[in-house]
Amino acid sequence: MLAGIDLPANPAIRRILIIKWSAMGDVIIATALFEDIARAFQGREIHLNTLPAWEKLFAHDPRFQRVFAIHLRDSRHPAAAAREWLRQVRQSHYDLIIDLQSNDRSRILLTLLWLSGARIPYRIGNNRQWPYNIAPDVSPRSTRIPTRMHAALQAGGIPTATPRPVLHIPDHHRARARQIAVAHGLKPGRYAIFLPGCNANGFLKRWGAARFGMLANRLHREGLDRIALIGGPDEVEECRRIAQMCGPWLVNLCGQTEILDIPPLCEPARFIVANDTGTAHLAAVTATPMTVICGPTDPRRVKPLGDNVTTLQADLPCINCYSKTCSHHTCMAMVTPSLVLRHLHEQTLR
Repeated sequence: MLAGIDLPANPAIRRILIIKWSAMGDVIIATALFEDIARAFQGREIHLNTLPAWEKLFAHDPRFQRVFAIHLRDSRHPAAAAREWLRQVRQSHYDLIIDLQSNDRSRILLTLLWLSGARIPYRIGNNRQWPYNIAPDVSPRSTRIPTRMHAALQAGGIPTATPRPVLHIPDHHRARARQIAVAHGLKPGRYAIFLPGCNANGFLKRWGAARFGMLANRLHREGLDRIALIGGPDEVEECRRIAQMCGPWLVNLCGQTEILDIPPLCEPARFIVANDTGTAHLAAVTATPMTVICGPTDPRRVKPLGDNVTTLQADLPCINCYSKTCSHHTCMAMVTPSLVLRHLHEQTLR
């Protein structure tokens, strides 16, 4: 195991591969680390290996000279997918691999890569076991993903100073966001964004349409011009129910935005209220104040990066249960619209 190493100062490192295959929220969190890596290795060639669903997030990202994805996890032919991954990585002749995944799948693939004759000199992971030769002396006990990734980079002498996610938004997405805002009367500082959904399989993470609707009405009565709802295909019904509770000042954009339209729509907003959802991490690339409502998931683990992000959670023995079914959903019922409104007054409406 290499120790006390300063990889950015090593001129022999010319081509770098970053591995990150997680769900969208974890990938967005990792973009802060991508920024740290790009700053540390200026002038070097950096490639990103991610899931097919997230390639579009980085298609125009100047930090990466190449982005590639092979669907290893859900492939109908996992052996063929693994062989293709090995082929593509072998032929690229990397000097450094930074594994921000560091799970069994990535460790097996990196071991197979070594056994196939690809001798990558430097291999960063977050634990001191094969196939990594650079890792923290002591694996972080924290369950927070950023903490573990930071420790891995720091073991290689890579500074970690980026405070929030960083995505490069193409101009056409910014233009599209401006068009949407003008069309719906979303004036800077005069509207809020609600992110009321989440993956359908994790519906217990939803605060609930009735509560979002009550909060929207209270905010509008207090003088906020507009509330805009943003969501994807799994959230259409949730957003429709909220809109039914509100007047024409409620702007339902669910299903009308592309993924990279969302940050420039969030940027001029007064604040954001969200569930624990991947879209909240996407919104966190902006400095807009955001409140994330947590129930069955641990805010210490799921909170988006940034000191502009706060979380709310009820004080119950059963919080952070991560259950998929629940007979009472008390953790969300106890976070009332009045409680959220008071929090917003304290944090963002002063």
